Amino acid sequence: MWQRAKEAIIIAKLPIIYAVSDSIGETAESVVKATTSQFVQEKFDVIRVPYVKDKAQVEKVIEEAKENNGIICYTVVSPELREHIAHKAMEHDVEVVDVLGPMLKAIEKTSGLLPKNQAGLIHALDHEYFKRVEAVEFAVKYDDGKNPLGLAKADVVIIGVSRTSKTPLSMYLAHKQIKVANVPLVPEIMPPEELFKVPPHKIIGLLIDPFKLNEIRSERLKTMGLTDGAAYADVKRINEELEYAKGIMRRLHCTIINVSNRAIEETAGMILEYVQKNKDRR
Repeated sequence: MWQRAKEAIIIAKLPIIYAVSDSIGETAESVVKATTSQFVQEKFDVIRVPYVKDKAQVEKVIEEAKENNGIICYTVVSPELREHIAHKAMEHDVEVVDVLGPMLKAIEKTSGLLPKNQAGLIHALDHEYFKRVEAVEFAVKYDDGKNPLGLAKADVVIIGVSRTSKTPLSMYLAHKQIKVANVPLVPEIMPPEELFKVPPHKIIGLLIDPFKLNEIRSERLKTMGLTDGAAYADVKRINEELEYAKGIMRRLHCTIINVSNRAIEETAGMILEYVQKNKDRR
C-alpha cells in the first residue's frame, strides 16, 4: 500500500512538458516521447505549441510552464528566438532543452556552412517525397495506354511505337514529380479518343531510326527466347509503324523527339525543359 502511495506521489509530481516549435512541432514532440518512455509507465502530459514566431508567444509559454512546474523542449531555427527562449527561461527558472541549436552550431563550426534558419524545411521535403510517390503511382496506373481516362489528368502524355522507351521515360519523369501517361501507337489499333482531346503542348511524340529500332527489338526477342525473324523486328514492318506514328503525331500537332542516339536521361531532360517552358499554359 505504501509503495502505491509513493508511486501516486511521483505521478502527481510529473511535470508538464511543452514541445515548442516554429514549425508544426512533430520533431520536438517525438524527442519528448522518446525521452519520457525511459521513465515511469504512466504517460507525461505533453503539450505541443506549434508555429511560435515571436517573443510574446515565447514569454506566454514560459510563464505557463513556470506555473505548472513544466519543462520546455523546443525546435526553433531562429537564433534570435532561441536566445530569447534561453534568456527568459533562465529568468523564470524554467528547465528548457534546445534540440536543434547545438546541432546547428556543430555543423556550422565543422563545415563552415551557414544554416538557412528557415522553419519547416523537413516537412517541405516530406511534401516533395509524397509528390514523387504520387507521380510514380500515376505512371504505373496509366502506363502503356491502360486507362485512357488518365490522359486528361497527366502533366505529359508520351506517345510512340513499341520499344521507344515510353515506360522508362515515364518512370524517370515521375521521380521528378511529373505525372506521365503513355500510349503505344500500333497501326491496327486506333489511339483512344481521349488522346485527341489533350492539348498539343502536353503531348510528346517519340520517333527512332528504323534500323536502330530493329536492333532493339531483335535483342528483345532474343531475351524472350524467340527468333529475331518475327514481324515485330522486321524493318519493313517497323517502317510501317513509324509512318503511322508520324501521321498520328501530325494530327496531334505535338512536339516530336528523335530518341535514336539519346540516353533516357537526355530525352527526359529535353522533356523537363519543355514542361518548364510551357508550365504557364497548363
